[in-house]
Amino acid sequence: MSEQAQNQRIVEAMLFAATEPLDEDTFAARLPEGTDIKAILDDLQQTYAMRGVNLVRVAQRWAFRTAPDLAFLLRKEVQDVRRLSRAGVETLAIIAYHQPVTRAEIEEIRGVAVNKGTLDVLMETEWVRPVGRRQTPGRPVTYGTTAEFLNHFGLASIKDLPGLSELKAAGLLDSEIPPDFMAPAADESEAETDSQEELFEDADEEDPQDTGSDDGVEDDGEEEPVNGDAGPETAETAEAGEDEEVPLET
Repeated sequence: MSEQAQNQRIVEAMLFAATEPLDEDTFAARLPEGTDIKAILDDLQQTYAMRGVNLVRVAQRWAFRTAPDLAFLLRKEVQDVRRLSRAGVETLAIIAYHQPVTRAEIEEIRGVAVNKGTLDVLMETEWVRPVGRRQTPGRPVTYGTTAEFLNHFGLASIKDLPGLSELKAAGLLDSEIPPDFMAPAADESEAETDSQEELFEDADEEDPQDTGSDDGVEDDGEEEPVNGDAGPETAETAEAGEDEEVPLET
């Protein structure tokens, strides 16, 4: 075997064993001094031109690559399932139920700062998108869900989102849900809530059964006797008039 052929076998073996493209200096370190490395690489490139793998030059380096016409046979499609983090799930739920909502409002509901990466992930999945700007100082961006969000979760419209009672029945609510998170329920309305608040406020007013203070002192007006008959002290009090102070009996 000629020296040229032996050097060609060495270069071929190095290319097959390499995990990354190799430059000519790497070949020169393993071959005898004065070897025409470029000529060897050109010969190998022609030899493998019609093979299943081709010798190609990539960024001033050399490597074997699958022949382009056979690439479809080696292509393997893998579905990469990525689970949303807890922060991502909470943020998505808040946007879905409170849209359009700003980032500051999301943080107020969650009680923690929203990482910019969380919103970026939701927008990359095409479930969330900016829908406008709030007409307030600073004009913050508001976020809402997309048609892809409805398609992924099988919803005809955003009104088909499950209510609070449905989420509880499905076991999706636990003690770790943020306290300020409110899911709309079909049996609740603002009018009913306001009526309940007024009911509790009325209960805090003065008790109609409380007719006087504990020490028997009248506030205003005249106290009526229980049995309809005024005793001696009661009659004397009535005659004394409003300006006269009546001593209390102990």
